Amino acid sequence: MMDKNTRSRIYLLVLMIAIFVVWRYRQNQPKEVYLQGITMGVIPYNIKYIDPSQQNYKREIDSLLVDFNQALSTYVPDSEISNFNKTGTIEFDFPYFYDVLSASEEVYKKTNGAFDPTVGPLIDAWGFGEGKLIGPDSSQVDSLLAYVGFKKIAYDKNGLKSQQESLKLNFSAIAKGQAIDVVFDFLRTQGYEDIMVEIGGEVRAIGKNLEGNQWTIGIEVPDESRIGGLFDAVYLDDKGMATSGNYRNFRVLDDGRKVAHTINPSTGYPQLQTLLSATVLAPNCMYADAYATACMVLGLEESKRLIEADDSLEAYFIYADDSGEMITYISSGLEQWVVSNKAE
Repeated sequence: MMDKNTRSRIYLLVLMIAIFVVWRYRQNQPKEVYLQGITMGVIPYNIKYIDPSQQNYKREIDSLLVDFNQALSTYVPDSEISNFNKTGTIEFDFPYFYDVLSASEEVYKKTNGAFDPTVGPLIDAWGFGEGKLIGPDSSQVDSLLAYVGFKKIAYDKNGLKSQQESLKLNFSAIAKGQAIDVVFDFLRTQGYEDIMVEIGGEVRAIGKNLEGNQWTIGIEVPDESRIGGLFDAVYLDDKGMATSGNYRNFRVLDDGRKVAHTINPSTGYPQLQTLLSATVLAPNCMYADAYATACMVLGLEESKRLIEADDSLEAYFIYADDSGEMITYISSGLEQWVVSNKAE
């Protein structure tokens, strides 16, 4: 028989092994890192990734976003885009400008000009940028249209030059998506496989959340009186998702009419559609962002044709019927990923 001291030593050894096993188990359990901040002046970001060691990359991410803003944010007075809008020419110091121009040109061509970042002068003139609201003055709109058109710029991997004086770029309809991709790609290079990056309502996600489920992203009710209410939600995995709508960002004219922030590059006027919001899913968020804006210009039927013709895109549209009731269109490839959550 074992004496008392031997039994005590065995008990202590078993206890230490048990403690070690529990500690190792807890160390290997999924843990979420949740980062929050502000970028592009006033736009909040929310980033989540699963990391048992809980490595915090906020400093590195903020540094990336500072560089990104120095390239493409018009609110930064000496950014590359601000300098181009002043001088009509720029040599690239950062890797972001060429990529966003290349993507913009692709979407511009596929949407027959419905997406066009040279619409900057009109965005300013209608009060959604640096300028003051001009109202529906056809002579001013017509004069500004002379400065709009993607073919009026020339670029390569080294720089950009305007072919016409006073042309201005505005990437507000694609830059948030691109910034999300920059952060997302950085986290992927760190080896993470479960990531969700959101900036100003646009999202890109891959893998699973802390509960082991796919990331679920809500689609907002397109109603200014019900901001924050969810219409539906979507399971998002290895895709970017962006929503464009006119229910948040609008101006009121002197006669009381509202004008939307979605400017039609062909007419120069804010686009009025029965399409209330366009949510687009794409391989990355830069393209999702751009196509969502283009859909708001194209309208429901043309947008449906666009989505159905491109296997890389899926869409969730909310539109109004003749009686004003909200109706949805969900592309065939997205139907299985929608979580019904209709707002009452």
